Amino acid sequence: MTDTAVEPSDTQAEPEPPAPGNSRIGIECHDAWVEFPIFDAKSRSLKKAFLGKAGGAIGRNGSDVVVVEALREITMSLKDGDRVGLVGHNGAGKSTLLRLLSGIYEPTRGSTQIRGRVAPVFDLGVGMDPEISGYENIIIRGLFLGQTRKQMLAKVDEIAEFTELGEYLSMPLRTYSTGMRVRLAMGVVTSIDPEILLLDEGIGAVDAEFMKKARHRLQDLVSRSGILVFASHSNEFLAQLCDTAMWIDHGRIRMHGGIAEVVGAYEGPDAAAHVTQVIRDLENERT
Repeated sequence: MTDTAVEPSDTQAEPEPPAPGNSRIGIECHDAWVEFPIFDAKSRSLKKAFLGKAGGAIGRNGSDVVVVEALREITMSLKDGDRVGLVGHNGAGKSTLLRLLSGIYEPTRGSTQIRGRVAPVFDLGVGMDPEISGYENIIIRGLFLGQTRKQMLAKVDEIAEFTELGEYLSMPLRTYSTGMRVRLAMGVVTSIDPEILLLDEGIGAVDAEFMKKARHRLQDLVSRSGILVFASHSNEFLAQLCDTAMWIDHGRIRMHGGIAEVVGAYEGPDAAAHVTQVIRDLENERT
């Protein structure tokens, strides 16, 4: 029997940012599976050949239905202050795991328990309307992330200054380039105060100078978050934002440990050396 609990930690309209060591914030998964049924038996052999390489394995559930096992035997425990990066090839299950932790997917076996307000950021463009202005999209995107209209109105000027979009904010989103849309979405995303931040990759379609500015803003966002789970192919971002890493491979947690250790096991010693250097550079910046 599946036991899924997603419990908000506070029902007030304008909650305070999480305090360090908040025991009300946490993530618990015990032997959690996410399976998707396959009902077309005629093409079963083709699906098995393809999906077996793409990520999820093929199996049967308790009702003898053929399923794609997108996640298998996921057991993890995260507490306030944890910053975890997810590494693994495309199709390994990173995004599925984020959706499990957000409550979008329920485990088909095992259990998950999420304590705290979750801010899922899987696609920077989700919740934005191309036919309305940038200013209006700031409000809409904020509501999508669980903020109130009052909270977002108070942040509009600060977000506008960060994006550097000027008069474009009064124009419809459809007139924006990809980089401009990313600027706007990142400005909104990094303005919130989440208890649990689930961040999927999708950052990078902006110029290097703005990316440097955004990096510091992302670091501030992470520092305000109770828990961070960040899926990315960028080892540099992982090193800048996370303390530990998980290697997801074919729907399973293959390894969990220090970032350099996990990246080294996944990509090799050169990648581990690069991560170590990024961490060292960050420590030098702070001192």
